[in-house]
Amino acid sequence: MVRARSALVLSILVLAACAPASAEEIPRTSWGKPDFTGYWTNRSTTQLERPPQFRSLVVSADEAARIAEAARTAAAAANAPSDLSEGEFDDGNTEAGYNSFWVDPGDKLAIVRGEARSSLIVSPANGRIPYRNAAESLRLVRAEGAEYRSGGGDYLGPEDVPLRERCLIGFGNVGGPVMLSALYNNTYQFVLTPDHLMVLTEMVHDARTIPIFKSKDDARHRPPEMAPWLGDTVAWWEGDTLVTRIRNLKPEQSATTRIPLSPEGQVTERFTQVGQDEILYQFEVADPVHYSETWRGETTFYRPEGRLYEYACHEGNYAMSGILAGARRMERLAAEARASDSKVQSGKPMSGRSTGR
Repeated sequence: MVRARSALVLSILVLAACAPASAEEIPRTSWGKPDFTGYWTNRSTTQLERPPQFRSLVVSADEAARIAEAARTAAAAANAPSDLSEGEFDDGNTEAGYNSFWVDPGDKLAIVRGEARSSLIVSPANGRIPYRNAAESLRLVRAEGAEYRSGGGDYLGPEDVPLRERCLIGFGNVGGPVMLSALYNNTYQFVLTPDHLMVLTEMVHDARTIPIFKSKDDARHRPPEMAPWLGDTVAWWEGDTLVTRIRNLKPEQSATTRIPLSPEGQVTERFTQVGQDEILYQFEVADPVHYSETWRGETTFYRPEGRLYEYACHEGNYAMSGILAGARRMERLAAEARASDSKVQSGKPMSGRSTGR
């Protein structure tokens, strides 16, 4: 019965979303353009590429409701109070940094053009990234970015602590190019002026300040040597749709993305407000180096519910003194071990046992 009600509610919502708002219903700026200014989210469980269990792009309302109900049930079970009578906690995963309390990807598939979607990619029809050679592309961008990328993972000095762990950059392509939802914290702030769009990504506060030109022909990029973080983006209006073009992605960012972009590639985004609380976000990725064809996708930005709290990530920065103190201790222990081995081999008696302090 619960599942049937959920399917009915979702069907009603989908049907309502099928009827786009008229131009008069779209909130507009004082200069006549759709007013994107405000807070938005693209939070959903729909992945960029289509998982094998889905046969098509569009998911029926009944199946979408079943998926949402299963996600809610799993989240409720994971967040249930622990039984303290069981003694020590042992979840079997000592490498986990977060429990389910912090995870917030949403519990519903993305609703785009009134349809529940199995993937963000709409072309190719199989919903998969058309890499020329996926392993080679990902190996190449990581190699190209290695000289720029901080954080080899040895934790011997500040440069060895990964940038994400130091909370200096976001993860999961939340900031783009191609703004995707991630495991949590999928909130954005858009600020539109007559000549700029600012997109602030709450995840580590990445931001794009995008100049808006009079037309596509007028849009000019910076020289390739001046590639800003998240790429060099320019924009222009096509009617009520704001179109952006992204080029010149920094090598250290290419090295950490699942959507590599060579100097020959570009991403085109289209922002179309289709309701007071809904923006249709479309993207196109063209790069002859990494992909066998241009590929496209779309999702929806909508108004977030509830209160918004600042994403304040401090882990690797506040912990830096502890990380480096641990590295120095390891070095001392290794030096003491080498000294002990040397004394044993030379036949000299050991003066005492190291305390490691």
